[in-house]
Amino acid sequence: MKTITVRNIPPEVAKLIRERARRKRLSANRAVLDLLLERAGYQTVRPEQLHHDLDELAGAWSRREAAEFDKELSAQRTMDGRLWQ
Repeated sequence: MKTITVRNIPPEVAKLIRERARRKRLSANRAVLDLLLERAGYQTVRPEQLHHDLDELAGAWSRREAAEFDKELSAQRTMDGRLWQ
C-alpha cells in the first residue's frame, strides 16, 4: 500500500477526524482512510461480527460452580514474589 503524507489540514477538519476516530473507536489513520474511501464511493462500514457458539453456556453454572471456578482461577493468578526481586 502507498503511504501519503497530508500537510496543513485545517483545524476544523482535524477536529472532525479526531471526533470520528473517538466515536467509532478507530485510529486517526483509519478514520481518514474511511473518510477517503467513503468519498470515493467505497463501502467502509464493517458489520459487527456476532458469535453464538457459547450461547448455550451462558448462565449454565450454579453459584457454587461459579465460586469454585473463581477460586481456581484466583489460585492460578498468584505471583511468586521471589521472581520479581
